[in-house]
Amino acid sequence: MPSKPPVVFPQEQWLLSQLGERLRLARLRRKLSNAVVAQRAGISRTSLYKVEAGDPGATLGTYLRVMAVLGLEADFNALAADDKVGRRLQDLVFKPPASLARRRQASADAPKAPGGRMNGTGNAS
Repeated sequence: MPSKPPVVFPQEQWLLSQLGERLRLARLRRKLSNAVVAQRAGISRTSLYKVEAGDPGATLGTYLRVMAVLGLEADFNALAADDKVGRRLQDLVFKPPASLARRRQASADAPKAPGGRMNGTGNAS
């Protein structure tokens, strides 16, 4: 018995559907039949239909094989390449907390305790 496809939220399903549609259009622009693409990708026509429909049950490897047949495998490398949120989270680890930064600034701005004698001009001697 096949395993159940993962639970996919509506926005994620929309993204998969859009990807499938772009792959279908890429196939049609190249004037390739679904039988030819499926054969070159080493998948069944049913699997290709699922990819082009954005079915969440299709494996990531199947999407990649279809993209490779269409000459779009380089686009796969761009997926999740720019992790802006992850970098910001990582930067928070390296940045001192705001309270510590304020304390450091306050101690730098505070008048220094007299450690030496002051001459008449207000300068330490």
